[in-house]
Amino acid sequence: MNTVPLKSWATPFVIGAFIISAVTGLLIFFDIEIGMVEPVHKWLSWLLLGSVFFHVLSNLKPFTRYFSQNAGRGVIGAAIAVTILSLLPFFGNNDKEHDKENPGKIAVQVLESSSVKTIALVLKTTPQQLVERLGNNGIIVNNPSLTVREIAKYNGKIDKEVLGVLLQQTKASSEKNSDNN
Repeated sequence: MNTVPLKSWATPFVIGAFIISAVTGLLIFFDIEIGMVEPVHKWLSWLLLGSVFFHVLSNLKPFTRYFSQNAGRGVIGAAIAVTILSLLPFFGNNDKEHDKENPGKIAVQVLESSSVKTIALVLKTTPQQLVERLGNNGIIVNNPSLTVREIAKYNGKIDKEVLGVLLQQTKASSEKNSDNN
């Protein structure tokens, strides 16, 4: 029986996966996201993780020697520290991505501070229909000039919950809107 040793394929896989990860990572860093760069980078990083695992497994004895050397412990310790620090919330701002405001979050904030009347215009419906939709979901609206935020506060709900109800569309209304657009 002829078996191929783990070392003979683990290292080439690490090299190949590293090339994919490095090239796609550099392209993403420089905002050159052509073709399938981002999904390839995200999904094939699993190939890198798996192949590194098997590479370490096949070279376990030499790998463990790094933990007995000051330089090895220093580099590994620094990498662990950087990883932990990168996960802490005070080092980043999730509202921004690549120094640009998240447009989806901005849109939600704008809608949350808008009145039912304004949202009705955006959804091409009437304020009365939206008030009725909210009422059917147990949300009381005394005045369609109130903002989503005010309605949520009055009903003891969170803004996004009220906005979610407003943005719900029935199958018939979504088909009607797609025909008109």
